[in-house]
Amino acid sequence: MIFYDYNLRYEIRKLEDNETIKSFDCGDADLNDFIINEAHHYRKALLAVTYIFEDKGTGNVIGYFSLANDRVSLTDFNNKTEFNRFRRTRFVNEKRIKSYPAVKICRLGIDNSLRGKGIGSMLLDFIKYFFIENNKTGCRFLTVDAYNNAIPFYRNNNFKHLKEQEEDKITSSLYFDLNDIY
Repeated sequence: MIFYDYNLRYEIRKLEDNETIKSFDCGDADLNDFIINEAHHYRKALLAVTYIFEDKGTGNVIGYFSLANDRVSLTDFNNKTEFNRFRRTRFVNEKRIKSYPAVKICRLGIDNSLRGKGIGSMLLDFIKYFFIENNKTGCRFLTVDAYNNAIPFYRNNNFKHLKEQEEDKITSSLYFDLNDIY
């Protein structure tokens, strides 16, 4: 998919099998290391697929995200009551099963020079519509284990906590119900 903005051409595309990203800096060493050194290993092992957002004019990677299969299930909640409350508001009785298909946003990074410009939100919107357009996989939810400092970003993009945030954890599980787009 190609995006145009102020006569600059951008593209979101799947990272190729043998492609390497030589430099990327989003301010997080783990996210930088993943796109530079690890993304191709995850793809080869069939664990995650990485997409890059690049400036076609310069070839610079502006951002990236990695996706993997996931699910929202009873084990994601503190107890069965919380899970039942969650699914009761989203599914009719005959669709109440013990887990629901999801896609996990494993990693999301935006180049430091472009942070705060709405690119992260645009990429989340792209992911949302990618999975509801023609219902490619039967996916109902997007999930993310967000670093605590990233929680406001995901909350601003309508993600909700799966369970109460635990003080001693460095990440929190959040979800977005793709059905909320309709």
